[in-house]
Amino acid sequence: MIRIGLYGYGNLARGVDCAIKQNDDMELCAVFTRRSPESVKTVTGGVPVYHTNEILVHKDEIDVLVMCGGSATDLPVQTPEMAQYFNVVDSFDTHKNIPEHFANVDAAARKSGKVGIISVGWDPGMFSLNRLYSGCILRDGKDYTFWGKGVSQGHSDAIRRIEGVVDAKQYTVPVESSLDAVRRGEQPELSARQKHTRECFVVAEEGADKARIEHEIVTMKNYFDEYDTTVHFISLEELRRDHAGIPHGGFVIRSGKTGKDLENSHVIEYSLKLDSNPEFTASVIVAYVRAAYRMSSEGMCGCKTVFDIPPAYLSDKTSYELISTLL
Repeated sequence: MIRIGLYGYGNLARGVDCAIKQNDDMELCAVFTRRSPESVKTVTGGVPVYHTNEILVHKDEIDVLVMCGGSATDLPVQTPEMAQYFNVVDSFDTHKNIPEHFANVDAAARKSGKVGIISVGWDPGMFSLNRLYSGCILRDGKDYTFWGKGVSQGHSDAIRRIEGVVDAKQYTVPVESSLDAVRRGEQPELSARQKHTRECFVVAEEGADKARIEHEIVTMKNYFDEYDTTVHFISLEELRRDHAGIPHGGFVIRSGKTGKDLENSHVIEYSLKLDSNPEFTASVIVAYVRAAYRMSSEGMCGCKTVFDIPPAYLSDKTSYELISTLL
């Protein structure tokens, strides 16, 4: 039985909690939170809850610690710190900073003899694997990644930080004409604006300057300024009624050519349509928890990504069962 601990308890951790229950070889043993443990105990179904200050007292009770903090800010600090004591899995998703994060986790995990698997989810994660596979197969080709239609939690948070905004949800939407062209194997050169649009649903404070809020949104650098962005002002009731979920998804497509004169065209497409972004991400994480446990049991250590892990390590089936049922 793989004994799992959760570091933090929010939407992702709740998803991990549910996913663990679908795996007979796993159990959730403890939750560690920076909040008051009493405030979390009401939602963990009787699983012991401790303050993070107490985590080292319980380190021998945990086989793998799942890092459930905020990806952009918490994980670069928390994952290397915890890799000194635990096998860890996280979902760090700031693509440009993954090499630095890898180096920090690798140094800590190699020193402690632990396994740290980082950037587990669907992008980075499952989409990353499909970009790798398709690029190895279609050597002469081009990759495209489209996200959505779905809620971008980071972009939604950015809108909420604007003065006068009560709440907001932002959807990333693929441009259909560009998606269709890629599916036809045309290999177009596409800017960010040509690949996606952004649609924002915003609840403003009473009396707030909506024109100012809209301007701040559409001109926000690194978030909206490079995209065609539409802003809708709605009531809080409408937001809660019509935009309560956290759906997402997307497509990884590679088009390429083979043959003596590159006369044959091929398209590889992998797609996801998710009702709940955090619950799907949690399910991916739990599969990689099994891999972390197995790799550690075999004496491996250091930081790993989805590229380093054999697919069989994710499954609870034996090698014979996989060969006889899936191959």
